[in-house]
Amino acid sequence: MDLLRQALDVFFHVDKHLVGLVADYGTWVYAILFLVIFCETGLVVTPFLPGDSLLFAAGALCTLGGVEQGGLDITVLVPLLITAAVVGDQTNYWIGHVVGPGFLEKERIRFIKRAHLEKTQRFYERYGGKTVILARFVPIVRTFAPFVAGVGSMRYRRFVSFSVVGGIAWVGICSLAGYLFGELPFVKQNFEIVVLGIIFVSVLPIAFEMGRGWLESRKAPVV
Repeated sequence: MDLLRQALDVFFHVDKHLVGLVADYGTWVYAILFLVIFCETGLVVTPFLPGDSLLFAAGALCTLGGVEQGGLDITVLVPLLITAAVVGDQTNYWIGHVVGPGFLEKERIRFIKRAHLEKTQRFYERYGGKTVILARFVPIVRTFAPFVAGVGSMRYRRFVSFSVVGGIAWVGICSLAGYLFGELPFVKQNFEIVVLGIIFVSVLPIAFEMGRGWLESRKAPVV
C-alpha cells in the first residue's frame, strides 16, 4: 500500500519529483512526461495533473544537459510533449464526439457538472476556434475544452488546426520559459511562487475574453 501511495504521489506531482526520476530512470522519464501531459489533456477525468508547472520544471532541467548529466534535452523534450498535448486533445475530442450531444440530456452526469458543459458550449459558440487555443493556458479548462468540442460536434478539421497551434504555443512557451529562466537564483528559491505567477498570467487571456463578452452582452438591447 505504501508503495502504491508513493507511486501515485510521484505521478500526480511529477513536477516536484523530476530530478529524482531522471536519476532513477534516465531516458524513461521522457515516457513518464509524455504520459502525464497526454492524460491531463486527453482524459476528461484527470484535470488535476500538473501541466504548466511540469513543463516549466522540465524546461529548467534541460539547462543541465541530457540525462547523462542528470537533466533533459530540450530538442527532444519540446517536440515530444507537443505531440503528447496534441494527441491528448484528439483523444479527448473523439471521446466527446462518441458520447455526443445526448450526453447533456442525461439526468445525472458523474464527475462533470452539466452547467459547466453548457457554459463551455456557449463559450464555443461565441468565440469559436479561439477557445481551443486560449484554453491551453488555463488549468482544468484545457482538459474539458476538447471534450466539449467533441460533444458539441465542432468540425474536426477546424478543431485540429487550432489544437495544433495551441499545443505548440503552450508547450513551447512554458518549457522554454523554464529553460531560459529556471536557473536564475530567484526562480530556484521561489519556484512555487513563480509557478503560481505562470498560472495567473495564463488565465489572463481567457479572463479578458470572458470580460469582453460580458460587457458586450450588457450593451446588447433587450428584446
